[in-house]
Amino acid sequence: MDRDLKQQFAEQGYVIIENLFSLEEVKELKAEVARVLEQVKQERGEGAVKHGVYVGMAAASGLFKQAAAKAELAKVLKKIVGDQVTFLSDKVVFKDSRVDFGSPWHQDYPYWEGSHKYSVWIALDDATPDNGCLKILPGSHLKGFLHHGGGDHDGNGFSSRLKDENIEQSQIIDLPASRGTAIVFHDLLFHSSYPNRSGKDRVALISTYKDGTQDDPDYEWAIAAFPI
Repeated sequence: MDRDLKQQFAEQGYVIIENLFSLEEVKELKAEVARVLEQVKQERGEGAVKHGVYVGMAAASGLFKQAAAKAELAKVLKKIVGDQVTFLSDKVVFKDSRVDFGSPWHQDYPYWEGSHKYSVWIALDDATPDNGCLKILPGSHLKGFLHHGGGDHDGNGFSSRLKDENIEQSQIIDLPASRGTAIVFHDLLFHSSYPNRSGKDRVALISTYKDGTQDDPDYEWAIAAFPI
């Protein structure tokens, strides 16, 4: 089973961990999201939470630090990455009727470079194509780093975007996920997300990890980094 998981990640660039968090754990995490964001707004103003994203949940909350090191998740990451895995940072992404745009096609690597990183996308609400689930190109991480163009011309963030000609439309697959499910993917995997057209909230947590044996710059955003 573990060998199959490692092989799937090597070939496809992602694996899915169903029900990583229970419904009760998801409920607690969502309540903590609301608490942290309200505190940030009170201390730093509404502008501190922009584009439906807030970076640094583990730095702000012990509950999210615990979630980042959850034993079941650590086991999967060590099968994929190696025995020394380091948590770097996390962010909460929330889509509602005010923040309903989808993310453009991109690779995560241009945002940090250095050694390759591993993202864990965790659904805190059921994610569907109607409310903004992920879509990917399986195996696209094997293409290596591609030049990104575009930029934040629409004001929705994402300064690095893949070009339209890089996306093989027939190969795209959707990754709907029930609450508590996690999707682990390589930082070279081509991925995007649908806009939220449901009119209801859709919250996800995205955590970033690395191979702790690899050297990297001192990332200013990795203020809560620790080995898991």
